[in-house]
Amino acid sequence: MTQGTPTAAAAGTWNLGDLTVNRLGFGTMRLTGSAAFGLGAPSDRARSIGVLRRAIELGVNHIDTAAFYFSSLRSANELINRALAPYPEDLVIATKVWAGRDPSGAWWWATPEQLRGQVEENLRQLGRDHLDVVNLRVPPSHRSGSVAEHFGALADLRTAGLIRHLGISNATPEHLAEARAIAPVVCVQNAYGVGAPAHERDLLRACGEQGIAYVPFYAIAGAGREAGAGATDGEAVLAVARAHGVTPAQVRLAWTLRQGPHVLAIPGTGNPDHLVENVAAAELRLSDDEVSALDAEEVSGG
Repeated sequence: MTQGTPTAAAAGTWNLGDLTVNRLGFGTMRLTGSAAFGLGAPSDRARSIGVLRRAIELGVNHIDTAAFYFSSLRSANELINRALAPYPEDLVIATKVWAGRDPSGAWWWATPEQLRGQVEENLRQLGRDHLDVVNLRVPPSHRSGSVAEHFGALADLRTAGLIRHLGISNATPEHLAEARAIAPVVCVQNAYGVGAPAHERDLLRACGEQGIAYVPFYAIAGAGREAGAGATDGEAVLAVARAHGVTPAQVRLAWTLRQGPHVLAIPGTGNPDHLVENVAAAELRLSDDEVSALDAEEVSGG
């Protein structure tokens, strides 16, 4: 890794439709409190705003968010609005709908007719008149169901000018094919990292063949998921980290970016030091042997 201030531009770029983003972005799920979805103490508002502004300074121009990212006192979208509006011209903000939370924090899932309300909620919170990218977040219970009605409703909102580009999240190859038959899909956002199952790697490759961005979430957290990274790093990750004098999280991000030029990373943090470390991973270059060792750990489950 090079010395000096890291920059997200070192990861290279990819196009989400007509929008060019640096492949190392930022996820906002961890900005609102000590635990995802309001289960812990709310974050320090000034610190979270500072992290967002610092991310932009470090070259991040792709931010992932959702209206359901909120704690008892913090909203990710409100923090983005306060920190970054008026927005930089090159900033791309991606959000997600279908999933939602009511004011008490209880989860609910929108009908196709309710998606417009969720889109408008994101617009109000972000202070925008259109959304750059909206991902249809498929419910875990719907993995074998059709997404046609919901995706069709988003396609109508795209035609109406409320949405610029569409994506799909927590999706299967069947969902992707169904969605692409309705409207263009610029990205697939699924859980993926070292230890991911082979079928998910197949979907990653298929996205590359179709010119679609693949955007992993939990790339750092792995099996820790919403709880964050824990004692889940296998020996291959730890060995590569020791060899480069970096953190396991940085190794996981560098490995993620090596999965293909169409693969984007959206690590999230509310810690300004972790932010700098995550962005620095854009400059970490792994050898083919190191990638192979991490791939083998993936096959064995990490």
